[in-house]
Amino acid sequence: MRHRIFIFILLAVQFLAYFQSPVAAEDDAIQIGSRRELLVDHHLIDKLENVRLVLNHPRDEGVALEFDEPWEGLFCGYCTVIKDGEMYRLYYRGSPKVGADGNPNEVYCCAESKDGIEWTKPELDLFDVQGSSKNNIVLANAAPVTHNFCPMLDTRPGIPADQRYKAIGGTMTSGLIALVSADGLRWKKLQEEPVITTDMVPYKYMFDSQNLAFWSTHEGKYLCYFRVFEGGIRRICRSVSDDFINWSEPVLMEYRTSSGEAPIEHLYTNQTHPYFRAPHLYVSVAARFMPGRQVLTEEQAGEIGVSPAYFKDTSDAILMTTRGGGFYDRTFLSGFIRPGIGARNWVSRTNYPALNVVQTGPAEMSIYLNQDYAQPTSHLRRYSLRLDGFASARAPYRGGELLTKPLVFTGREFAINFGTSAAGSIRIEIQDPAGNPLPGFSLAESNEQIGNEIERVVTWKQGSDVSSLSGKPVRLRFVIKDADLYAFKFNE
Repeated sequence: MRHRIFIFILLAVQFLAYFQSPVAAEDDAIQIGSRRELLVDHHLIDKLENVRLVLNHPRDEGVALEFDEPWEGLFCGYCTVIKDGEMYRLYYRGSPKVGADGNPNEVYCCAESKDGIEWTKPELDLFDVQGSSKNNIVLANAAPVTHNFCPMLDTRPGIPADQRYKAIGGTMTSGLIALVSADGLRWKKLQEEPVITTDMVPYKYMFDSQNLAFWSTHEGKYLCYFRVFEGGIRRICRSVSDDFINWSEPVLMEYRTSSGEAPIEHLYTNQTHPYFRAPHLYVSVAARFMPGRQVLTEEQAGEIGVSPAYFKDTSDAILMTTRGGGFYDRTFLSGFIRPGIGARNWVSRTNYPALNVVQTGPAEMSIYLNQDYAQPTSHLRRYSLRLDGFASARAPYRGGELLTKPLVFTGREFAINFGTSAAGSIRIEIQDPAGNPLPGFSLAESNEQIGNEIERVVTWKQGSDVSSLSGKPVRLRFVIKDADLYAFKFNE
């Protein structure tokens, strides 16, 4: 009996000592609040033991939309997908013939969907093209903006109704021009002058790609990511703005891994955007371009009808992330979505991702790729992943552990997105910053989590309530066996 009383007193002293810990420990901890955190980088990870971060590969769901109208064609591209309430909109360049960037024949088209899976082309009657207004064109006679017009849904509080949608587009000759719209269909210039000019950018060549902007709730600013050439390589710059008109001096983005700098590769489009379930994390499903890396012979190119000179390079999709600032985290250097089987997938400028990842089911999100570029079969293809499932922390059958850096959260419950085998499991221990298990939340008191769920509330023997630790620095210890951990979140 005395022994049990002694143990109880010792645990109570540890618990009280923890809550009387110096403020410095909290100052050094990473504030995550009630944000959802994805296992896509090493930002929150202190130690991995027989656990590794793995890149998960999306599932091919087939053709989403054929670019088969007379005003669309072989050179459709620079696609953007936007979910606006219950409506999905797809914007893409229509260009049936090869031509210079920003030529007058380029138009911008729109398709619509109720689920992001089945798409239709509305007859908008906005522009007369090729003798008819029965088309899905939202922008015409607006060169060079129609080369790479890139819209966004402005989520900044207090935005005027007629500026609910914004867009940028243009080439080096024009600079980046801003447009606005109330409904995403009828567009006008925000001002006549470009908002980002060549004079602002200290590089020889720029803007000849899909340049994008969005409102960041995390940073409280508009962000613009655009393409430049630096040292003969296609690179990405970032600029910020408070009003979408006045933009800061651009910063050239760098690339890092957990062990240092990452290799610099040609990135044709960057497609950086806030992940819709964790907007502090910007996801970039970028087009990696391999100039001169020719796969097809002239005979093979002729058999699939690819436009001459558009089969001498290759490209695929890669995954990067950034949490703001001047660098991307390239935890994964390998391809995210590899080119498919067959010659059509190995031509120049194919496999370019559309901007934005959107939810298309209770447990599913979708990514879209522009494929069969410069071919009669040009189309947009859909790929799916589980929610939050870009990457995961994975342990084999013999098990492993992941330990976070000190964190400060707010909330009452702790939930994980995870999947195990029938024999696998995940158990969670909450520690103080020094690595000592906290009473009530030790590994021995943790209930084993088995299954496959997008959001499972974690429990210990005393229940699920973690509010006594809210606002205090803690470490999370995940003991994982034959399982994947995709994300975690403290719920209010």
